[in-house]
Amino acid sequence: MTDETTGETTDELQCSAKGCRADAVWALRWNNPKIHTPDRRKIWLACDEHRVSLSAFLDRRDFLKDVVPVAERERPA
Repeated sequence: MTDETTGETTDELQCSAKGCRADAVWALRWNNPKIHTPDRRKIWLACDEHRVSLSAFLDRRDFLKDVVPVAERERPA
């Protein structure tokens, strides 16, 4: 399956957790207000197992904006 936005196959989308090679299921959209404009969104990908820990890491820093299914990662918030 090919992602229409990036041209990547969804099989290539892996979890961003260190050492994890599982398929990504979630897109964690975040922003560091010290270096990014308010509308900019960076994306970390997460499998079901790492969604909570990666979200918590970003949330503790007040970076996490939202979590969406990986297929919706490029859609506006």
